[in-house]
Amino acid sequence: MTTSTETARIQALDSAHFLHPFTDFKDLSSRGARIMTRGEGIYVWDSEGAKVLDAMSGLWCVNVGYGRRELADAAHHQMMTLPYYNSFFQTTNIPAVTLAAKLAQLAPNVGERSFQHVFYSSSGSESNDSNVRMVRRYWDLLGQPRRKIIISRLNAYHGSTIAGASLGGMSGMHAQGDLPIPDIKHIGQPYYFENGRKGETKDEFGLRAAGWLEEEILALGPERVAAFIAEPIQGAGGVIIPPATYWPEIQRIVDKYGILLISDEVICAFGRLGHWFGYEYFGYKPDLVTFAKAVTSGYIPLGGVMVGDRVAKVLIEKGGEFTHGYTYSGHPVACAVGLANIEVMEREQLPQRVRDDIGPYLAKKFDAVRAHPLVGEAETCGLVAGLVLVRNKATLQRFDDNLGVGMVCRGHCFGNGLIMRAVGDRMIIAPPLVISRAQIDEMVELILRCLDLTLADAKRNAWLA
Repeated sequence: MTTSTETARIQALDSAHFLHPFTDFKDLSSRGARIMTRGEGIYVWDSEGAKVLDAMSGLWCVNVGYGRRELADAAHHQMMTLPYYNSFFQTTNIPAVTLAAKLAQLAPNVGERSFQHVFYSSSGSESNDSNVRMVRRYWDLLGQPRRKIIISRLNAYHGSTIAGASLGGMSGMHAQGDLPIPDIKHIGQPYYFENGRKGETKDEFGLRAAGWLEEEILALGPERVAAFIAEPIQGAGGVIIPPATYWPEIQRIVDKYGILLISDEVICAFGRLGHWFGYEYFGYKPDLVTFAKAVTSGYIPLGGVMVGDRVAKVLIEKGGEFTHGYTYSGHPVACAVGLANIEVMEREQLPQRVRDDIGPYLAKKFDAVRAHPLVGEAETCGLVAGLVLVRNKATLQRFDDNLGVGMVCRGHCFGNGLIMRAVGDRMIIAPPLVISRAQIDEMVELILRCLDLTLADAKRNAWLA
């Protein structure tokens, strides 16, 4: 623990020198950043000694929890052996090769599609930039250069680089930097609570939402469409869990028109949904799988793309240089940590634990959250969950956006020892996979307490219908 004087000193340096991501710089400079100093298990501590339950796993990534010596030891050993070498110029390193083989082993085959190849990056954003390059290279090699358009979804998040932010469907990001870039199109998201029609079942809505893809393909011309990219569950968009009918219909459509399917699993892979990869949970068959974050549990930056046989075969057999890559592609230290992280997950059977024990337990405990008078909907899937704050529980009337009710709730969470993210009026969690049943009880109790405080604010300010 540091002193208040030291906290103020670090905050002043932070304000003077550190431009934070996704931040209103003027606003932060007036209040000062909260300084996190250490972590253990599912908890982090700030510079004032406050203990906080991290229900967001850092940023969807610390799946094995904080303070795992196995990962630190792996990094130290590799740094002392070979801290860095590039993978350009027909050169490789042992951790990169070993991790690629391990990932190929973990990725389940889906019909005629299997994953035997990995292209490395350092983040999900870079990985999705790589997908754009790889998809277009694939169609060029097949003699179909007009297939350049990649279709995504509104409110999707695929990173914040130029291509990644273009693939994403967030209007606030597109408002800066003249985005999206050409040949990126967007369809509606499969969000039943917001887009379902009166009297329409979730399954009926799932089919209709998937149908938006076919409508867009036909409007653009199938001969111009290269791929469809989507998250299994939309994460940063608010934990949007699609109806059961959605993914099977998406699969039918991409197969019908022969376009590639990209599964962005930066959040959903590595046990979050109770499987190594999210596509396994929903049963669809992607051609490319984006990964990052939890591959190292966030201990060190690493990302990449699992390249399915359909794409890899063309890239390899047609030949010619793929003029794309990064200084840190296949970084030996990052890959060594990835291997150690996967070893921990296998030894402790974390994906199975999420699927068979802790995920169902979270779903059960969320019944109390769902019953809260401020909550219009609460859903879980594996170890990710979201709830909607509503002005009127009976009619599901939403709050006005300008009230910022989600941020009010988030403020109560942060002030009461809980990190829970706000996405508009949706509150979301994705705790470390090592969380215990007793800690889920603690987390849910904190959520309910913060909902009560938010409800009291809403009553006091006459926000309720």
